[in-house]
Amino acid sequence: MGKRAAFSGFFGSVIEFYDFTIYGTAAAIWFGELFFPASSPTVGTLTALATFGVAYIARPAGAILFGHFGDKVGRKRVLQATVVLMGGSSALIGALPTYEMVGIAAPALLVLCRLAQGLSAGGEQIGASLLTMEHSSDKKRTLYTSWTPNGSVVGAALAAAVFIPITALPEEAQLSWGWRIPFLLSVITVAFVWVLRRGVAESPVFEGQVSEEKHPEKAPLTVVIREHPRALFTVFICAFIHMAAPLVSVFSLVVAEQFSAIGKAEMLTAITLSGVVSLFAVPIWAVVSNHIGQKRLWVVGSLLCAVGAIVLLGTISYGSAALVILVTVLFKSVVFSCPLAISPVFYARQFPPHVRYTGVGLAQQSSYVILGFIPAICTVLLGSGQLGWLPPAIFMFCMFVVAAIGGACSRDFKQTDHVAAV
Repeated sequence: MGKRAAFSGFFGSVIEFYDFTIYGTAAAIWFGELFFPASSPTVGTLTALATFGVAYIARPAGAILFGHFGDKVGRKRVLQATVVLMGGSSALIGALPTYEMVGIAAPALLVLCRLAQGLSAGGEQIGASLLTMEHSSDKKRTLYTSWTPNGSVVGAALAAAVFIPITALPEEAQLSWGWRIPFLLSVITVAFVWVLRRGVAESPVFEGQVSEEKHPEKAPLTVVIREHPRALFTVFICAFIHMAAPLVSVFSLVVAEQFSAIGKAEMLTAITLSGVVSLFAVPIWAVVSNHIGQKRLWVVGSLLCAVGAIVLLGTISYGSAALVILVTVLFKSVVFSCPLAISPVFYARQFPPHVRYTGVGLAQQSSYVILGFIPAICTVLLGSGQLGWLPPAIFMFCMFVVAAIGGACSRDFKQTDHVAAV
């Protein structure tokens, strides 16, 4: 059942983050013109990227909502709901009228759909990671749970890949119907994941609490805030490391367009290849963590991400297409995969099982509020001239250093292990 949970968690995460990420790609390329045409092209793109961040405002609410029910009625039922909400929201975006058709109602409807995506994402990956973790043995726990965040990387790569043939279409076709295809495909993919998850049993840790008459907390959120403030803050700042995802998947497209001669297709190819390599890198790092130690690996990986952010943006600004692809793959799928692989267990062990869904969800998704506006923040920080890419690079460097500090101050897993035996 541990393998089955890992399998469903991986594909659920792939589809969930495919749906979530195609919005960012479309926002960086088309949404400024389609939904915010009243402004200049630059302001339109910036506004579209800001709506990308709107979903991250909704993610803490989704974490609280789905975390509450995940700790009270079980992980599995909640995960069935989150994947349907995400798929439905994405399909609706693909069917939306543009600003030219209905005026101001178009961006308003777009924001509502994006908020629904945020609610879903707030409960999805955390619940999938917990369900897998609580089905797994001690020796396999980190390896199995690593496949859930690995799915998010692959989902982002799939989102980039599906846009490559669309960007090859004539511009008129891209703007009229081409951009809709990736969103409408969500109907098929979500149906597949929903059926897949039906075959996974409920978490034995959750069922164990019920069988032992340890009734779920009536208010898990209150317990987390009152009894686990240190854990909340630790996971909150550690989750800054996930800013690497929108840095590559969204902001790199902006940098390439403004500072480089590299085309959209080359940049999308780099993002796609990074997901392919991550398929192998993430589980390898999960196995390595059992020998090196998660805390040490987290700090080293976060610091490498800090340096890598400067190298990445500098390479996109000055490098050839081949070099950009190489550096993007190394940064996203090798360096970032290091902390990403251990993040589910690393976060979950900060909280006891009876409030784990709520605790991890609230801390991580609150951090994601900042993460969601990373493309917009970095775009604002862009300067002019050859070194215009440097201010956002320094900003990202600082964020990843903070994540490293959070890992260094986290609990000692050898002395404190809240993961219940199964």
